[in-house]
Amino acid sequence: MAENRLIGEYPVIGIRPTIDGRRGVLKVRESLEEQTMNMARAAAALFEENLRYSNGEPVKVVIADTTIGRVGETAACADKFRRAGVDITLTVTPCWCYGAETMDMDPNTIKGVWGFNGTERPGAVYLASVLATHAQKGLPAFGIYGHDVQAADDTSIPEDVREKLLRFGRAAVAVATMRGKSYLQIGSICMGIGGSIIDPAFIEEYLGMRVESVDEVEIIRRMTEGIYDQNEYGKALAWVKEYCKEGYDKNPEEIQKSREQKDQDWEFVVRMMCIIKDLMNGNQNLPEGREEEMVGHNAIAAGFQGQRQWTDFYPNCDFPEAMLNTSFDWNGAREPYILATENDVLNGLGMLFMKLLTNRAQIFADVRTYWSPEAVKKATGYELEGIAKQAGGFIHLINSGAACLDACGQAKDADGSSVMKPWYEVTEEDQKAIMAATTWNYADCGYFRGGGFSSHFVTEAEMPATMIRLNLVKGLGPVLQIAEGWTIHLPEEVTDVLWKRTDYTWPCTWFAPRTTGKGAFATAYDVMNNWGANHGAISYGHIGADLITMCSMLRIPVCMHNVEEDKIFRPAAWNAFGMDKEGQDYRACAAYGPLYK
Repeated sequence: MAENRLIGEYPVIGIRPTIDGRRGVLKVRESLEEQTMNMARAAAALFEENLRYSNGEPVKVVIADTTIGRVGETAACADKFRRAGVDITLTVTPCWCYGAETMDMDPNTIKGVWGFNGTERPGAVYLASVLATHAQKGLPAFGIYGHDVQAADDTSIPEDVREKLLRFGRAAVAVATMRGKSYLQIGSICMGIGGSIIDPAFIEEYLGMRVESVDEVEIIRRMTEGIYDQNEYGKALAWVKEYCKEGYDKNPEEIQKSREQKDQDWEFVVRMMCIIKDLMNGNQNLPEGREEEMVGHNAIAAGFQGQRQWTDFYPNCDFPEAMLNTSFDWNGAREPYILATENDVLNGLGMLFMKLLTNRAQIFADVRTYWSPEAVKKATGYELEGIAKQAGGFIHLINSGAACLDACGQAKDADGSSVMKPWYEVTEEDQKAIMAATTWNYADCGYFRGGGFSSHFVTEAEMPATMIRLNLVKGLGPVLQIAEGWTIHLPEEVTDVLWKRTDYTWPCTWFAPRTTGKGAFATAYDVMNNWGANHGAISYGHIGADLITMCSMLRIPVCMHNVEEDKIFRPAAWNAFGMDKEGQDYRACAAYGPLYK
């Protein structure tokens, strides 16, 4: 679909068809060859048809050359997978096999095992045996076993098995894609925000990534010395003039900038966006003699410090942040970047997790205000309805910078419903509708003395959404919070009153979590009151279950979520750490430790 803009191949899934090694007069192994290979082919087809890398290409799957019945074939499979770049393995079988001989012993692969639920051969017995061996050897593996018995010649994949296979595959591909890439911080700590105090050890040991740092002055150097792609800059500026509508200027007239000064600001922020892209991933079209700058930092995600040293003097980064996180620009639809405002690396990494799981643009927002039904009625006279009423109110998500424009909800699916699409499904019609719903208001000079432009839109549609926050806790390590819910649509006059009580120049999303009536999810207020930081990363869709699976691979415990218990899917060894799911997670993550330590 698009060129991989990162250095390093995408992860490959390897399918390992294991089999009963007994031959002899009854030809036990021979009788199982076709059924076993059919399982492998079905799993491979499922992955290839449903999973994509972040550039839009289908995932690559390889199958062992033969079934695996004894250790020699295990070694041959491992050798093939090593040459093919396999990071993820799925072992499949309908029968008993010699577990310790046929299992994946590579400590660096992410492992799943699918045992066929049939009566002719004991696939479930092998599954239980080999998962026990995995646990005994400290090599966690995900166990997959269908609820209902199937006939031996049934080559279909039951729905419950399909769901677990895809959840395992999505999460594993996301985890392995991060390995070897960089987080690039441009600047450093913003206004004392803890999330922008970068922790290289966490990023290296848990995610397999490295930290790259450049000072913000590098952007000024490149502007001053012309170290950017002049052709792209010209194309970008022309597109901005055609599609980026200016909104109102909220500043007092006596401090408003002239038209000429605003035009200069536009030129500045467009150059800035081009340069940040080059810093992240390089650009072979830079001027001759700038070969060093052409290389980039191989950044899969980045953050920009901004406030205040930058924004007290230069135009802010709101335009580059918003547009880079969006699923298109002057070149049309393209893979969204991840650029965290205020260099909140923890929120940027949360955005990265969800982008890799969904291939959709992500929202960065302040978790700004809880509105109770009583407070809304007092302020506007409006009685909450629907999801917002059920949740006991809603949360205002708003921030000047890095909310993707896709969040306005103007893209439509085949039924005409609002959606935030995977980037490769975003049409020209979607792009024009999104840009038409967005204005660029001049920056609030109280916050941003240097000026700039902030995106202004409201999420008008009810869409499923998942909000997360990654936090670091001293003495504990990383933890993740997950809140599934919906963006909600309020009457225009209600939105107008509530929005204007904060900054009306910034993008606005109303969010109601799915509540349970107890604990941190008793009401929307309790979600807000239990949230671990001032920011949240928000994705389209209810993807909490995928995030839980992904976090178990990374050994990051989930400290708060509203995902149904029957959707929770972690390695089988977690069951040995107690009966309560949350306690299991904490104890197992502590026992196994970071994935790359």
